[in-house]
Amino acid sequence: MAQFDLVFEGGGAKGSVFVGALEEFYAAGHTPSRLVGTSAGAITATLLAAGFSPAEMLAAVNEQLKDGRPRFASFMDVPEPDDFDAKLRTECDLQNILNVVELPGIPAWAEKRIDAALIGGLLANAHFRQIFAFVECGGLFSGRMFVEWLNEKLESHQIPHGCTLGEMHQAKGCDLSLVATDTTNREMLVLNHRTAPRVPVAMAVRMSMSIPFVWREVVWQKEWGTYCEVDKTDATIVDGGVLSNFAIDLVACSDARIKKIMGDKTDPTASFNLGMLIDEGIDVPGIEAKPEHKNPLRTVCRIQRMVDTMTGARDHALLEQFSDQVCRLPAKGYGTTEFDMPKTKIDALVDAGRAAMRAHLASRSLLSASVAAPGSLPGRTS
Repeated sequence: MAQFDLVFEGGGAKGSVFVGALEEFYAAGHTPSRLVGTSAGAITATLLAAGFSPAEMLAAVNEQLKDGRPRFASFMDVPEPDDFDAKLRTECDLQNILNVVELPGIPAWAEKRIDAALIGGLLANAHFRQIFAFVECGGLFSGRMFVEWLNEKLESHQIPHGCTLGEMHQAKGCDLSLVATDTTNREMLVLNHRTAPRVPVAMAVRMSMSIPFVWREVVWQKEWGTYCEVDKTDATIVDGGVLSNFAIDLVACSDARIKKIMGDKTDPTASFNLGMLIDEGIDVPGIEAKPEHKNPLRTVCRIQRMVDTMTGARDHALLEQFSDQVCRLPAKGYGTTEFDMPKTKIDALVDAGRAAMRAHLASRSLLSASVAAPGSLPGRTS
């Protein structure tokens, strides 16, 4: 029926609602053009760009571990000792503290061995590793299991391990943009084949979904090249939602700054715009209350509550300006880091996404799109 530039908001575990929305989007005969995503939205946008169907996404959402838990629960992975290399161990704050503590009668060379053994012993404890990762790396969880999962999914659609944004664009013909935040240089990054062609796809998504204090920060590697021709080596990158959780302006606006990042479309009237917003204020049928976080670490519980609050913020000005182009997807009663939710709760969220998209498409009267004059309907790319 029509072609759309799709924008997916960030929302962690609540991103499963996109699957139901996309089922209805495709069922109505529509197709995606440019894809933009932040955090959970970055995961969805990337799978779409790789060629995943909504049915395949639903299968991925419902995938289970051997113990019956959702596979998504493995994304909250406690760091392993080998996640902390020798350089980090010798330059960490704990080592700096030990450096100023002198042990009477112990020579310096022996103190170094004792310090190394002490740090190594502490890192054998899972709870200490989380605290160490939080202090030294900016997040309680490793994120390694997520990268392994995403690479597995991409490889299932002929996207090889280590494939870059530039290579994926050439192979799939997709226009994929992922939003991240550079905390070193205090700026929003839009990662795509134009701005950062040498960045591996999986790591671009990993940067975009790196919720502060939850997952370890990502450090930009030299081999990833530049961002918009600017060297980012050693810059610290976190979740794009810190600066823009719902970057609909990337497809709805066309000023010089955005054209540099998103390209200049040959036919600006070719696509409608459709933003998928996760709205925690809209009820999900059958779901009544917020989940209770039962992590044994009180610090984790505090951070989870803070993250739910932080990612619940809205890009108010953009929402008001482009409200007719936004489909609000219900997510009340769901937590950003609730990756271990039972299947019944996932099913309810997916069903709610289906219903919301049906209502949104009906409200835009898209059945008349094929006979309307170009650009005459709300939501055309401008």
